[in-house]
Amino acid sequence: MSATPLPGIGVKYDLTTREHEHLSVIAHRDGARTVNVYRADDPDACARSLRLSVAESAALIDALMPAHHSPSLLHTTDLGLVAERIELSSVSHWNGRLLGETRMRTDTGASIVAVLRRAEAIPSPAPDFRLAGGDTLIMIGTREGIDAAAEILGRE
Repeated sequence: MSATPLPGIGVKYDLTTREHEHLSVIAHRDGARTVNVYRADDPDACARSLRLSVAESAALIDALMPAHHSPSLLHTTDLGLVAERIELSSVSHWNGRLLGETRMRTDTGASIVAVLRRAEAIPSPAPDFRLAGGDTLIMIGTREGIDAAAEILGRE
């Protein structure tokens, strides 16, 4: 997705779907939204444009949220928790070291719930999991805990 400022209007967000369909959303300064769907034979030509009021936009956002379809999903922000991705640099002190050596949960209270490595997801990595530069760590904790974890993981 890309964002383009539209001076005096708002911001235009462009998205190309997995099926190579182009759509955009213009977030107007007054809170309204315009959703545009472009023609497949000419991705610069708008096939349909839909202007939504603030209330209609909120209803659409609610319908698109995962929680709308699965009430068992956890809204971490409602509980004072955040979920965040932190990428491990190739020059990180932790590159090649064991996850347990970070003392992440003990020192910050934040938990590494998964690691994304190339095209693979490793859920619930154990303390003997070896970290590698380029890994993306999925973390859950308080804002303060996640910030402390990012500082620890950024150590070179």
